[in-house]
Amino acid sequence: MPLLHIVQTPGQSPEVKKELLEKLTAVYVEVTGAKPASVWATIDEVDNDSWSIGGETLAERAAKVSAG
Repeated sequence: MPLLHIVQTPGQSPEVKKELLEKLTAVYVEVTGAKPASVWATIDEVDNDSWSIGGETLAERAAKVSAG
């Protein structure tokens, strides 16, 4: 049973996430021939202060951009 796993920051509406999961599943089914009921998909949301690039959190990076 395939598992599609998306990791992103919070902020997307439930409607957008539902559409994303539906479309990713449809593409997987189209490409692999899998049955839709066999495709599992999840979205994990990681807060900006728990995700970093080069040791700097996304929250810190966003604050720099806001400050100008």
